[in-house]
Amino acid sequence: MYKKNNSKGILFWVTGLAGSGKSTYAKLLKPFISKKFGPTIMLSGDDLRKIFGLKGYSFSERKNIVKKYCSFLKFVTDQKINVIFAVIGMMEDIRKNNRKIFKNYVEIYVKSNLKNLKKKNKKNLYSGKKKNVVGVDIKADLPKKPTITFVNNFKKNKKKQAKEIYFKMLKKI
Repeated sequence: MYKKNNSKGILFWVTGLAGSGKSTYAKLLKPFISKKFGPTIMLSGDDLRKIFGLKGYSFSERKNIVKKYCSFLKFVTDQKINVIFAVIGMMEDIRKNNRKIFKNYVEIYVKSNLKNLKKKNKKNLYSGKKKNVVGVDIKADLPKKPTITFVNNFKKNKKKQAKEIYFKMLKKI
């Protein structure tokens, strides 16, 4: 959960299955978070994979990569920079560790029905041709106690929903 520590940035960990809208909502939340909490960057797991040339999608490879993400995010938040990080990150032990190592931590779970994700299939991950897909080949360890949970059924206005998420989040942190 979030603990106010003004000498550190805040990590907003936006998690959910692939295609659930994590990056979309992270981008939409950024102006609100920047205005309220100061210097903020938005990153995704896909961004960091490209920047650092990280490969591998098996469970163990994903876990090692997420640990590297966390080290980098700690470096950034220790410099009083807030980070909105959109990542599948579906491992409870990683999220539990985040709650310990990040002085200011907010977990946002974008919950989406797998049937809707398969139907939408934005990244062509759910076609059956890809391997090591979280929620299909790799069991998704869903968040047990996120700061915020919201359902993306792909029917609501995203900007309006992001604003609702932000105000709901403010009440909890």
